[in-house]
Amino acid sequence: MKGVHGVLTKALLVVIFSNDLCKGTSDKENTLKMDEALLTVHNQLTEDITVLYASDYCHKCLYLPVVSVSTGQKNASVVVSTLFTLTLKVEPDSRNRTLCRWTQTFEEAGHYSLWVTQYETPSDLTCFLSVDKSPNNSYLPLLAAALLLAFLSLLWTVAPYVYRWKCTSKIINLISCQRPQLSTENEDLSAEISSQPRSSRLKSLDTFRGFSLTLMVFVNYGGGGYWFFQHAPWNGLTVADLVMPWFVFIIGTSVVLAFSSMRRRGVGRLQLLRKLSWRSMVLILIGFCFINYSPRDGLLAWSWLRIPGVLQRLGFTYFVLALMQTFSARTDVPLKQHNWWNPIQDVVLYWPEWVFIVALETVWLCVTFLLPVPGCPTGYLGAGGIGDEGLFPNCTGGAAAYVDKWLLGDNIYWHPTCKALYRSTQPFDPEGVLGTINSVVMGFMGMQAGKILLFFRPKNHNVLIRFLVWAILLGTCAAILSKCTRDEGFIPVNKNLWSLSYVTCMGFMSFLLFGLMYFIIDIKGWWGGQPFIYPGMNSIFVYVGHSLLGFYFPFTWEMRYQDSHWEGLFKSLWGTFLWVLIAYLLYRKKFFLKI
Repeated sequence: MKGVHGVLTKALLVVIFSNDLCKGTSDKENTLKMDEALLTVHNQLTEDITVLYASDYCHKCLYLPVVSVSTGQKNASVVVSTLFTLTLKVEPDSRNRTLCRWTQTFEEAGHYSLWVTQYETPSDLTCFLSVDKSPNNSYLPLLAAALLLAFLSLLWTVAPYVYRWKCTSKIINLISCQRPQLSTENEDLSAEISSQPRSSRLKSLDTFRGFSLTLMVFVNYGGGGYWFFQHAPWNGLTVADLVMPWFVFIIGTSVVLAFSSMRRRGVGRLQLLRKLSWRSMVLILIGFCFINYSPRDGLLAWSWLRIPGVLQRLGFTYFVLALMQTFSARTDVPLKQHNWWNPIQDVVLYWPEWVFIVALETVWLCVTFLLPVPGCPTGYLGAGGIGDEGLFPNCTGGAAAYVDKWLLGDNIYWHPTCKALYRSTQPFDPEGVLGTINSVVMGFMGMQAGKILLFFRPKNHNVLIRFLVWAILLGTCAAILSKCTRDEGFIPVNKNLWSLSYVTCMGFMSFLLFGLMYFIIDIKGWWGGQPFIYPGMNSIFVYVGHSLLGFYFPFTWEMRYQDSHWEGLFKSLWGTFLWVLIAYLLYRKKFFLKI
C-alpha cells in the first residue's frame, strides 16, 4: 500500500546556487512548491563560509551542508524544507569552528535572508535572519476543509429534525393535499416495528472499521501534502501511523464475536478451521498479487517482487487469532457461578491464551535486544544512515531488518520512511517478521475487547469501565516504555518496528475510541455511524478498489498547482468522498463483498 508505508517524497533540502541575487530570487520564486521556502545567505566576511543544517526530527543526526558562500560570491540562495524545525549553523571554511547557531521553523513560500556580518574585530560577528517576503498560511486549506466538513455534518444532523418539524409537516400536507393518517394506523406501525427483533450487530465496530478505512484512503491519496498525514520518518506518531493498528484491533474483536456466535450455533471446530484457513489464504494471496501487480508486467511484477505486505500481515494475524479462538476451551459465556474471580473472568478463563501471548512477546524482546547483528550494536533500534551521529549507517532497524534479510533475502521494502530524512541506504520492511509478532499482540488486545463485550454487554457501564481500565493500563505502559518522549525512551514508539511501546500506545487509543463509539452509537443511539459505517461494512471492496483504481481519474489527477496545499487537499478529499459514496451505494443495493 503506497500511502501506508510510502516514504516522505519531498526532499528535505534542494540546493540551488546563484551568483546573481535578483535574478536567482526571481527564478526560485516561480519554482517554490509546497513545504518549501527560499533562504538567501549574504556573506559579508573576508573568508568563505558554509551553512549546515540538521532536522530536529532526525535523532542525533549529522549536520549536512546547505550552501557555501565565498567572499567573491557574496550571496547564494537555497530552497529549504518547511516540514520540520531545522537547526542551522554557520562555519568558516578555514577553521573548524561555529560562528553562529540557531533553530528556525521556516514557513511555506516565505523568503528569508541570512546576513553574516563582521564588525570592528574578527571575533565580533553576528548572524541576522530577516524576512524578505511573508510566508503563506499553509494550514488555511485545512481550516477551510474542517469548517466545511463541520457544516455538512451539522446539516446532516439537523436535516431530519427540520423535516419532522410539526410546522413543516403541516405545510407539506397542505401542499400535497394529503390528510393525516389515522392514529390507529400509526399505532399498528409502531407495534409492528417494536415487535421486530433488534439486530445484535455492533454498529460501533463497523463504524470504527469504516472510520479507520476512510482515514486510510485519505492518507493514501496524499493527505493534502501535510507531513502529519504521512508516516513518521522513524520514531514518533503521525495520523497515518494510527490506521493499521486500529484495523488489527478490530480484527481481534471481530474474531471473538463471530467465532463465539458460530460455536453457539453448533459449528464444529473442523468447519471453523476450514473457514479461517480459507480466509487467511485469500487475504495473503490478494495482498501478494496486489502489491506486486504492474499493468506493464502482468499479474506479477517480478522486477520488484516483495513478499511481506499489509494484507499479508493482516491475513497471518487473523489466522493466529482465529486459531486461538477456535481452540479456546470456553463455550459458556458468561459464567453462572459466583466466584471471586468473576470480575476478571474475561482474563482468568483464557489463561492459556495469555501464556501464549506472553511467550510471543518474550520472543520479540529477546530477539530484538539480544540477537547479535554483525556490524551493529546489540539491541539497536535506530534508523541508521546519518542518525546517531553517523556511527551505524548500515544498521537500519537492527535485529528486525537482519531477520528479514536472513529469511526473505532482498524481497523486502527498499524505500523505508527514514530514507529521505536519515539518508539511509539499507532496505527495511515495516511489515516484516518481527513486527508481525507484535501485530498478533495488538490483535489480542482487540480480542480482549470482544471478550469484555461477550461477558458484560448486558451491563453497559461494566463494559465502559473495563475499556477505560484497559486504556489506562496500556497508556501507562506506553508512557513508561517511551518516557513520554519521541526518541529517548527505553523502547521508543515506532511504527516501522511495531515496537512494544507503539503497540501499547495504540491499544490505549483503540480502547478509548472504540469505547466512545460504543457509548454514542450502541448505548445512547445518538449517532448511526454515518457515513463511516458504509465503508466499514464493505472494507475489503473499498481497500482493494481504492488501491487498484485510486490513482486513475476521476479519483485523482495530475496536480496543476503545486505551490500550495489547496489543490492537493481537495484532491485527497475528493477521492475519499468518491469511495465513501460508492460504499453507500453498495450498502443501498445490499452488496457486501465477503471472503
